[in-house]
Amino acid sequence: MSWHRERLAGFDLETTGTDPLEARIVTAAVVEVESTDGDPVRCRTWLADPGVRIPEQASAIHGISSERAAAEGRPVREVADEIAGALVEHWRAGVPVVAYNAAFDLTLLSAELRRHGLPSLSDRLGGGGIGPVIDPYTIDRAVDRYRKGKRTLEAVCVEYGVVHGGAHDASADALAAVRVAYAIAGRHASVAALTATELHGRQIGWYADWAAGFQEFLRRKGSADAVIDGRWPLRELAPAHAS
Repeated sequence: MSWHRERLAGFDLETTGTDPLEARIVTAAVVEVESTDGDPVRCRTWLADPGVRIPEQASAIHGISSERAAAEGRPVREVADEIAGALVEHWRAGVPVVAYNAAFDLTLLSAELRRHGLPSLSDRLGGGGIGPVIDPYTIDRAVDRYRKGKRTLEAVCVEYGVVHGGAHDASADALAAVRVAYAIAGRHASVAALTATELHGRQIGWYADWAAGFQEFLRRKGSADAVIDGRWPLRELAPAHAS
């Protein structure tokens, strides 16, 4: 069955920073969407105490201060474990997980799991890898490569006529990602025709191609040692260390 006719689960994290190997989870959402009308049928949200100070620039984006996270958030170890469990539950049920810029969110979650000595996503699935994952960021960049302008979730929502309920709110971002995925399928028949497993495989190649091209561009511009990790949907994790 074509992936866009299936139930989908949107996933998003709001975090302490922009490095997925070092940043910590602050809020998270997993939003289940039943059909192409894009209406959510179930939404799970989390607020974590990340165990570190939330930089002011991060708080300015998602609205969660260190004080609020410490007072109202649950220990990040518990939150990361529950998020991983929710994603694995969907994959086991055959439900694709949609994440905008999946390599960031899934790598960050995986780093948190390792940091706290918890089973990895792959281990929870029996060690055979994760997925299927649908990443509208990676797909859009591949199928409309030469379109000018930003590729942020907000900008891509505008491009595809998707109403975004509130940028940098985890549940709103997760739902918007699902709606953008449906909209891409509506515009690009070649993407819509694929199964979720086929699309997952295509994205691995598309992301690797983009990373190689971007790395070459940076090196031509003078960053001779630039390295862009081309693995998707998980980058290489740093060695485990204490939180």
